[in-house]
Amino acid sequence: MLSWLRLYIQPRLLGILALGFASGLPLALTASTLTAWLKDAGVDKTSIGLFAAVATPYALKFLWAPVIDACGFPLLSPWLGRRRGWILATQIALVISIIMLGLADPSQNPWNTAILALIVAICSASQDIVIDAYRVEILTAEQQKVGAGMVQFGYRFGMLASGAGALALADHMSWQQTYFIMAALLAFCILPILFLPEPDASKEIGKFSARHLLRDYVVAPFTDFMTRSNWILLLLFIMLYKLGDAFLGIMTNPFLLEIGFTKTDIAAVVKLYGLVATLIGLFLGSMMSLRCGTVKTLMVCGIGHALTNLMFLVQARVGADINVLALGIFMENLSGGMTASAFVAFISALCHTRYTATQYALLSSLAAMGRTWLTTTAGWTADKFGWEIFFIISVLLAVPGLVILWCLSRKKTLFQINNVNIPR
Repeated sequence: MLSWLRLYIQPRLLGILALGFASGLPLALTASTLTAWLKDAGVDKTSIGLFAAVATPYALKFLWAPVIDACGFPLLSPWLGRRRGWILATQIALVISIIMLGLADPSQNPWNTAILALIVAICSASQDIVIDAYRVEILTAEQQKVGAGMVQFGYRFGMLASGAGALALADHMSWQQTYFIMAALLAFCILPILFLPEPDASKEIGKFSARHLLRDYVVAPFTDFMTRSNWILLLLFIMLYKLGDAFLGIMTNPFLLEIGFTKTDIAAVVKLYGLVATLIGLFLGSMMSLRCGTVKTLMVCGIGHALTNLMFLVQARVGADINVLALGIFMENLSGGMTASAFVAFISALCHTRYTATQYALLSSLAAMGRTWLTTTAGWTADKFGWEIFFIISVLLAVPGLVILWCLSRKKTLFQINNVNIPR
């Protein structure tokens, strides 16, 4: 047990934990926490579902990833290096944009709220581009799977702060004050990057012509990925694997509020059960990936995670029963943590170290498409068919990704990238 613990307490991995927190904190502020705010403001369910589209930058971040991959941020990169300069710049932009979103009033002007949420998402997606690249570059090959778990630990803590934490605060103060506190938390995340090292490959800041940028940081990363065996199936799997979870997630808070839970009830259960379950799941997922292989972990945990959506069907029938909610949240977060750890390790292994930012941004963008464009009808589905049918549909939406993963696992050759095999 001590040998496993030593894997997690290395200084660079602890730094990755802090960056994961910074990466996870903004997401709920434009997703589940925002939907609770919209519900409080009297916005209808169909419109709330459409707010999923503000996460579009997460699905399109590969478009500007080549610039971040190739160039430094003018004011900060000469001082901190290419990667750390961009991280600091995006974090400062995030603090400012979250404060601006907190000043919005969705009851009076939902479109203005949507635009400000979109700005937060753009800044957050840009931060994710560089943090993902930084993580892959700064860790050794042996540290990558543990690093995937650590970044997810931090990510989940960040989502806990902006999800359960924000909901609990909003029951005792205004939404404006809640968002200001979230901005302050993110401001503290600036400190770790000032003390972490810059990856050797990113210390020099290149000066590139547009032609050079297009050739080496746009065309080359995409053509390199297309040399992978079964690359089309890989892209489809990445896009569809978390679709059912995302479809459910956008409407979870409106559902729980509608059947009678308070924001404090939701926050308390997520804090007491969801956090513990997620941390256990992340640890088990990374250990299972090391012992059984990433693909097998994705399959087993993916099936289990999809089935946990049925607990919300039970919740719809029993109403605001806190015990049923606690059990459902525990099961969902346990399986979700296991799938998240394996999924990040899988995507990381697909990236060539020469094109880390662009390729990881492309792959994570495809994953974001599932929770963005393909989930905008979630509110309409709940309105049209009711909550019980909605939850059944969320389970069925997990099937295509699992089928594709099964097809990939049946291929004769292992996935091999950077001369490293991804175990089945």
